[in-house]
Amino acid sequence: MPVARVHRISADSPDDTAGLRQVIAAGQLDPAGITAIFGKTEGNGLVNDFSRGLAVRALTGLLEETLGYERAAQVCLVMSGGTEGGMAPHWTVFERQEGAAGASPALAIGKAHTPALAPEQLGRRAQVELVAEGVRAAMRDAAIDDPADVHFVQIKCPLLTAQRIAAADARGATVATRDTLKSMGLSRAASALGIGLALGEIDGSRITDAAIGSDWSLWSGRASTSAGIELMGHEIVVLGVSAAWSGPLAIDHAVMADGLDIEPVRAALARLGLDVPGQLPPSQRDRIVAVLAKAEASHDGRLRGHRHTMTDDSDISATRHARAFVAGSLGGLIGHAEIYVSGGAEHQGPDGGGPVAVIVSRAG
Repeated sequence: MPVARVHRISADSPDDTAGLRQVIAAGQLDPAGITAIFGKTEGNGLVNDFSRGLAVRALTGLLEETLGYERAAQVCLVMSGGTEGGMAPHWTVFERQEGAAGASPALAIGKAHTPALAPEQLGRRAQVELVAEGVRAAMRDAAIDDPADVHFVQIKCPLLTAQRIAAADARGATVATRDTLKSMGLSRAASALGIGLALGEIDGSRITDAAIGSDWSLWSGRASTSAGIELMGHEIVVLGVSAAWSGPLAIDHAVMADGLDIEPVRAALARLGLDVPGQLPPSQRDRIVAVLAKAEASHDGRLRGHRHTMTDDSDISATRHARAFVAGSLGGLIGHAEIYVSGGAEHQGPDGGGPVAVIVSRAG
């Protein structure tokens, strides 16, 4: 019976694989079982964030050393740039092993890779449908039949560069935007709507090209998407619960209405057996395996009736402000800041808010 294991490993730099090598050498992690690695790297999280590519190169090198080229290529590497504020750079490594039947249902992990996306498809309905099919494939890989049992879907999606736009031009195709930075938001948006479509959260008839990145009434409460220069397909990881899996790990999720809205997260913790009125004490904090979240500055420039300047700052991108803000809010609840917070939450939770997933070790 499959058993999920999750390892959170600190990183001293975007190419620091020493901690991962150490747990492998100690026999605490079998590289053959690695399904996906989520990374928080200390770049700017924008188009020219080379920390993501550096991390992918370092991790790929380690995986190829231990698994060989073909098997290493099957691991989903989802790098999210930007560790603003107190957020700590780290890796979250998802491992699938076979074991004796234990507590069930339990955390289940599924993955899928989509074919490469044509540049002119980015940010359009074609990307939505490609992602939706990929999410369904990842659910099958996780043995999750009911979309209600999915608690978080993480996708690494592509973005446009000048070269990719030129390639579309040469074919006589028209891209959704010629602004490479805006292409990140459109790609995240279309990917998030694909998740919502696959999980039955969004009526597919409402997803039009015009709605992508503009109709904020359309959103998924379990979507997390991150755009990067390092790929043209999509790397999809589904996290949920399945009776086909057993083990010590459990997962739940919440949706923050805004960057201050930690009470739904506290409620999710309570459902997982961590019910405290304030910040988690060390005894309960140690049961937290991973916290995965999305962050977004509201488009109307308001936060609970007061003006914020995240979208008006010409020096620092709003996504960087939002990551630091939400990491601080969640860190105050969890008691540490080794949290995976990804910026840019287009259609990922309500405008200004975002989904949060918590993975914990069961009591006892």
